[in-house]
Amino acid sequence: MGKRIFGFNRNVFFLGLVSFFNDISNQMVQSVMPIFLTTVLGAPAFFVGILEGVADALASVLKIFSGWFSDRIGKRKLPAVLGYALSLGVRPFLALVTHFSQVFSLRVIDRIGKGVRDAPRDALISESVDPNELGKSFGLQRTFDAMGTMVGPLAAFLLLPILGYSYQSLFLVAFVVGLGTLVSFTFVSDPASRVREGQPGAQRPSLKLDAKLFKTNKRFISIVASIFVFGMGTLPIILLLLRAAEAGIPGGSLPLVYFVYNLAFVSGAVPLGKLADRIGEGKVIAGGFVAAAVAYLGLAATHDVVLTILLFALLGVYSAATDGVERALTAKHLSHDVLATGQGFMNMAVGFSSLVAGVVGGFLWTRYGSTAALDYAGVMSLVGLVVFVRVDRTVLRKHI
Repeated sequence: MGKRIFGFNRNVFFLGLVSFFNDISNQMVQSVMPIFLTTVLGAPAFFVGILEGVADALASVLKIFSGWFSDRIGKRKLPAVLGYALSLGVRPFLALVTHFSQVFSLRVIDRIGKGVRDAPRDALISESVDPNELGKSFGLQRTFDAMGTMVGPLAAFLLLPILGYSYQSLFLVAFVVGLGTLVSFTFVSDPASRVREGQPGAQRPSLKLDAKLFKTNKRFISIVASIFVFGMGTLPIILLLLRAAEAGIPGGSLPLVYFVYNLAFVSGAVPLGKLADRIGEGKVIAGGFVAAAVAYLGLAATHDVVLTILLFALLGVYSAATDGVERALTAKHLSHDVLATGQGFMNMAVGFSSLVAGVVGGFLWTRYGSTAALDYAGVMSLVGLVVFVRVDRTVLRKHI
């Protein structure tokens, strides 16, 4: 399907660069945002939590609507570009804020952009490659995404002294770096979908967005439900870093633990995606669930520094085995007329399950201690594994 770059479809490669530049820019901002809000603007600590919770919930809801809109107009690139441009466009205005309430408005707009772009982008990847390349293609996109997540905070750390610790200047630099996102998009083409080509059985979606859209995709709903159950135990990585501190890792070294997690993610995403293409997505995702359960229960049981670091690496492997592969599995169980809508629905489900995990895990951590929260995460991982295997009847054989 089209020209290839380093063995990958051209669209997939440049969409990876889109994610890479956007995440560098975004993480340059987000890595300093808590300090900027509380120290420079005087925001109370609880405001930071409310800000992220509201913004992420909004993005999760918008994903299904943007996916439906993409299916309705038969285009992927346009809504994806608009979403990235919206997020990028608010970053220069961060340099002008004088009160933390203004940051709330800008952050909400930024997350609206994320809600608009994710589902059409995932559908664009799905339609750009053959079904037997979905795993490695989503793996590459998630690899670039994770690399940007690693580079962004490091860039902010190195640039702040050069910029005289001016957060406003850093936000402007982040905007300039983010322009690479839009430049990369110029090399992405919108493939002709099967709906527009008028293939047999293809139908335009109804103007009404309701459950009837999925009446021919019932197995997809079951798979998303099992992923949602598992996601209710997926604790935020920032919360897990507190466990690393409890194990005796100095606060100044915690970024290195986060680096180990991301390194394992980056190293494993493409190989595990390729493995999923060969043996089936279900097996790889199930293996990822097992890795998560072992990591959570292991962290609950140990305070050994070396073992703690290894378990964070195992969490990175879990993310590599599920993040992109779940998107590939989703694409295989959706008809093309609701491809972006389905991707949006899956992303929304993951977002809300993560919100539940953060709330429940945070409560258990505060009320009963970290061990209770980690035990909860481990048990939910095992429950999610059982549910996933039961609903995905073909988990033990390759998906066709």
